Amino acid sequence: MKSLTITIVGLVLAVNAFSQQKKHTNKFEQLWFELRSPNDYRSASGAPGPFYWQNTADYDIAITLDDEKASITGEETITYTNNSPDPLSYLWLQLDQNVRAKDSESYEIQTSEVNEVMSKQNLKKISSPDFDGGFKIGEVTDEKGNKLSYIINKTMMRIDLPERLNTTQSFSFKVKWSYNINDRMELGGRSGYEYFAKDDNRLYTIAQFFPRMCVYNDYDGWQNKQFLGSGEFSLPFGDYKVKITVPEDHILGATGKLQNPREVLADEHIERLEKAMESFDKPVLIVTQKEAEKAEKKKRKGTKTWVFHADNVRDFAFATSRKFIWDAMAVKIGDRRVMAMSYYPKEGNPLWEEYSTRVVAHTLRVYSKHTIDYPYHKAISVHTARIGMEYPMICFNYGRPNEDGTYSDKVKYGMAGVIIHEVGHNFFPMIINSDERQWTWMDEGLNTFTEFLAEEAFEEEFGEKFPARRGPAHKIIPYMSMDKKLLSPIMTNSEQVQNLGPNAYGKPATALNILREVVMGRELFDYAFKEYSQRWAFKHPTPSDFFRTMEDASAVDLDWFWRGWFYTVDHVDVSLGKVRVFKMEEGLPKTMDENFSDESNDPQDVKQFYTTSGEEREDMNYYELTFENIGGLLTPILFEFEYEDGTKEKVKLPAEIWTRNDEMVVKTFAREKKVKRVVLDPEMLTADTNIANNFWPRQEMPSRFEKFYRNN
Repeated sequence: MKSLTITIVGLVLAVNAFSQQKKHTNKFEQLWFELRSPNDYRSASGAPGPFYWQNTADYDIAITLDDEKASITGEETITYTNNSPDPLSYLWLQLDQNVRAKDSESYEIQTSEVNEVMSKQNLKKISSPDFDGGFKIGEVTDEKGNKLSYIINKTMMRIDLPERLNTTQSFSFKVKWSYNINDRMELGGRSGYEYFAKDDNRLYTIAQFFPRMCVYNDYDGWQNKQFLGSGEFSLPFGDYKVKITVPEDHILGATGKLQNPREVLADEHIERLEKAMESFDKPVLIVTQKEAEKAEKKKRKGTKTWVFHADNVRDFAFATSRKFIWDAMAVKIGDRRVMAMSYYPKEGNPLWEEYSTRVVAHTLRVYSKHTIDYPYHKAISVHTARIGMEYPMICFNYGRPNEDGTYSDKVKYGMAGVIIHEVGHNFFPMIINSDERQWTWMDEGLNTFTEFLAEEAFEEEFGEKFPARRGPAHKIIPYMSMDKKLLSPIMTNSEQVQNLGPNAYGKPATALNILREVVMGRELFDYAFKEYSQRWAFKHPTPSDFFRTMEDASAVDLDWFWRGWFYTVDHVDVSLGKVRVFKMEEGLPKTMDENFSDESNDPQDVKQFYTTSGEEREDMNYYELTFENIGGLLTPILFEFEYEDGTKEKVKLPAEIWTRNDEMVVKTFAREKKVKRVVLDPEMLTADTNIANNFWPRQEMPSRFEKFYRNN
């Protein structure tokens, strides 16, 4: 009889194992075809190869800002060095201001419809633009003044070289141009001016103000995709010498180190700046609010020229106004001193004086811990009314109190969040220089993730818990629960993404947070993430380089993770299906059907199974759990046993449990204690979109109305 028993039990085990098999799945296949093939320029480990190269562009720029006409005129000498193995017959430059030209395609591709109530912005989308925007190119010549042949194709300009530019050769040429500065409040945009009617002054935040070299690289040749507004920029590194002429009573902040402080700053401002360089605990006012208010009331007619020099940066921007209050403090980064600064009008106070520069300092410390030590000598936060935007050493950030100086927590944390984000962009992509036009997530997503780390550390610095908007797993659930027709994979060009914010910012940030907290663990993740940052600082990484480095430095196979999170629109929805409870007895079962029936929702409904081993443990309880992958996105399975005595036990099954069957797996657990309840993902760490199927026994979930009522 014993042999019959063994046969029956063996048959049951075989059937159970077979039920967990399915036909071939590719969710765990390696990313052989999705990633670029390694070569001498980019290694299979994700590091730069032995023959990695990148071209450089050095700029000598002189511009004049006309405050009366709100316009800029300028001329530049660009020295372009070809370090590639390819001879170049022409060069491509970006003319980003042409996105505002009257014939720009950016207007034509915008969809519009008529609503019952139409805002001014909506009407502008329908009407033809009346702003005379775009670069007016004066001339393009070589160093000796000989005219060069060029052609403008919308937001790109090709310069035809007199002769081929071979490897290691450099070519210098000059461009003269002008353009009208856009009103950011009326026309929007990453840069421009805000007009303050009460005191008849403008605050200028100026970027993309000069024709800029495109990137020529080993994986894509010239990156000359047209600028349509959403996709940002890809730029080569180089050294900048910039002269900026503005009204003499303006205070100006910019990329680079100021070369002539004695010519443009008052003696008291220099003295205060020297004091700020020794203040590591709080900001020091360089230009006070009283001084700024005096300047904005009495305009002076002369001009001053500010001279800056910046080495090894990919771009240059500046902000200028007679309205600026200016404060600064020192930050210790490694064995260096970095200056954190803010420029803001009185309309930003008291919020900006209290928080801005301290948030800049906090950001530099946290990002340096997780990536590389901040390499530049300063980081500036500039107050604007709308939209945040980033450039090397300087960024433009919103967050304005009410006219009476009061502000809500929403405004305060919104301002702090955007400052962290935009200052953080110094690291991604200003230093770790990814191609924003092609892979928006490589700067926005990596930066939003690191921003979340800075927000988590906010309480240590400020004594306030930061209400993080992106990064926590549960925050992405509404987006990932949407109709798949409205979703795009993260690996989608910026102009094609239907929901750029959640797709390029929120989803990759959440993915990396889950990778750190659930899949890899902080120690392995942090080491690999820092390794990637160090490998690709001041270089041009691709997604392949990031994916490979994270695996190479951690010994964790993550291809399944990249494939699911970055290449598909699957979501996490793991259901706790059948749960069967067993006790063990010696001998033969009376009937198989009686003891192996379907699951029960009652923890007291205990079935028996039989053993012939002679090693029965009658005190043990066996819980057979069936997990169903409804959403399709692979994930570790996190769950919690709650026992009858009130104690709890957390359990983690690695994602590889889905290897043989990515739709359903069965796992049995032996426990001495009796289980009262099982809960999947109790801390909401995996972005599971449906918690209603996460419980055994099943429990009634609150309605949306009940959730709203409880939270309000």
